[in-house]
Amino acid sequence: MRDVTDSGAEHAGPPLVAEAIKKAAVAWVAVEGRSPVALWCMPLDDALYVVTGPGEQAAPGLADAATAEVTIRGDHGGRIVTWPAEVTRLAPEGEQWTTVAPQLAAKRLNASGSPAELAERWAAAGCAVSRLAPSGAPSAAGGTLPDDSLAAPPRETPAVRRAARPFRLHRVRRR
Repeated sequence: MRDVTDSGAEHAGPPLVAEAIKKAAVAWVAVEGRSPVALWCMPLDDALYVVTGPGEQAAPGLADAATAEVTIRGDHGGRIVTWPAEVTRLAPEGEQWTTVAPQLAAKRLNASGSPAELAERWAAAGCAVSRLAPSGAPSAAGGTLPDDSLAAPPRETPAVRRAARPFRLHRVRRR
């Protein structure tokens, strides 16, 4: 739902969602009933922008999704709001890409090269820059947030952690 403020500027969603978007650096995004994944994001124009794809963060299904559910947490780690989002993928040859991708690249930590070079690499590698804009009332906020932790058991993985050998400062000789 979009409203127009007195100044004529567009304002997306309720004030809580707009304020949470402005302060977001990480968002938990769930697509098509999958478990939410944490994605670093950039707030811009009452929406969040994320980059996914080869060499970047993984968000299965986000690049092709039309909608998603976004959860924003506060500085204290607790959930503030969960809201439905309309997902729009920016085309590398489009005008939005040329303005948003370099800004998003500038926020990318530990990236080699300039923001413009990184944006070009994203386009060449087939990475997706997606815009997550509020598309309705929050599904959970304030008193409607769940009381339990919503913790889930760890997922199965083939990864194995080697047991560390005890540290020895000196070599012990046996006689």
